[in-house]
This record gives sequence, structure tokens and C-alpha cells, in this order.
Amino acid sequence: MSGKKKTAATAGKRSSLARARLTAEQQAEHDAKVGLKKVVSFRLTTADHDAYLAKVAASGMKPSPFFRDCVLTNKTQILARPKPSKELGRLVYLVNKASNNVNQLAHRANADYLAGTVSEGTYTRILGELQTLIQFMKAAVKNAD
Repeated sequence: MSGKKKTAATAGKRSSLARARLTAEQQAEHDAKVGLKKVVSFRLTTADHDAYLAKVAASGMKPSPFFRDCVLTNKTQILARPKPSKELGRLVYLVNKASNNVNQLAHRANADYLAGTVSEGTYTRILGELQTLIQFMKAAVKNAD
């Protein structure tokens, strides 16, 4: 190291580009000194991952410093999804419960048809009615709010 002493202010202000040139071992040492202890992870589709890596490569940074820089300096635009209403939440809950019952009825109709206790015509009508119920429930959820 040269004869110049680094002050606390200059040592803490390493640029993102300087961090990108560190080896993995140097990065780990730097992270330990700075106190980076919390890991954040998320999943991406292959296409999104490829786009992310392209942006990382274009920045000349490593993925972690790039992500920290983007998020912590607000270089991102967050689009919040609107919260569903309580009524929609309740409707979805009820449709999920009813769907479970429809599935049980379809299973029972299939078992009885295979056992020969229900005719093919009855079996077909039951499945048709169950499909109609499911279509109505999907439409109700889609058209809610």
C-alpha cells in the first residue's frame, strides 16, 4: 500500500466500478468489512435472467453490487399491484372451497361409472353440469371488482 492513509470517508466511498474489479475472495473480504450479512434472493424466468445478466455485463459490475446499486439508489421503478378487495378475497376463498367439492363430485362420478353403477349418459350429464359450475365460478371471479 502506498504511503497515503485512507480516511474513513474515502475508504467507505469505493465506487461500484472499483468493486466490480475485485476477485471473489476480495469481494467476500470487503463484504465482511462493510457488514454485508443479509442475503436476498429471487427467482427469474430464463428470459428475465438473460436480460438481467446482460444489464449486469453492460454495467461492468458483478451481480450483487449491481443489484444493490439499482435498488438502493432507486434506479428502479416499482409498479405495485392493486390490493384485491375483501369481497374479492372472500369470493376467491369460496370458489376454492366449491372447486374442491366439484372435484370430489367428479371423482365420485368417475369411480361409479368405472364400477358400472352409473350409466354413460348419467356420467356425461354429471360432468357437463360440473363443467358449467366451474365456468360460472371462473366468470364470477374474473368479473368481480
